[in-house]
Amino acid sequence: MASFEDPEAAEKAVEALNGNDNAGKILYVGRDQKEIERQAELKEKFERIRMERINRYQGVNLYVKNLADNIDDERLRKEFAQFGTITSAKVMATEDGRSKGFGFVCFCSPEEATKAIVEMNEKIIEARPLYVALAQRKEDRKAQLASQYMQRTSSRDMPVTFSHLCFCFYFFLKMF
Repeated sequence: MASFEDPEAAEKAVEALNGNDNAGKILYVGRDQKEIERQAELKEKFERIRMERINRYQGVNLYVKNLADNIDDERLRKEFAQFGTITSAKVMATEDGRSKGFGFVCFCSPEEATKAIVEMNEKIIEARPLYVALAQRKEDRKAQLASQYMQRTSSRDMPVTFSHLCFCFYFFLKMF
């Protein structure tokens, strides 16, 4: 920690030293911050990185489920390779290495990903129909499922109107 009487001298020291290599370690030089300021800065930085990552994979990352237990990363990549350049293919596994039955395939372009969805969704591999769709963030998927659930339950709980009752009663009387 160093203190400067002149703010301009402090600023010059930050510019000159911040990010420099010192015996294999990168220096961080900046003005003294309160803990709350540091936390806010870190939170903002991680949020920015998270949003960049989300935007980078938007429309190119596919979710594939109903995979047979013997399908590994390499086989998943091989099955989808015909649709374009794959940047990654990963079958999710338990700690002991057993497949969880789903994975992700990431393409270079949205067009390649769309073609793979059209061709591979419901394709039978190892006697199982694959489910292939664009990968969604967990928060987005939960919100979508909640919305669908609310729409289904609200349509079942619709109040019966007087005219609806009259209509039903009319047909009931016609039956006899």
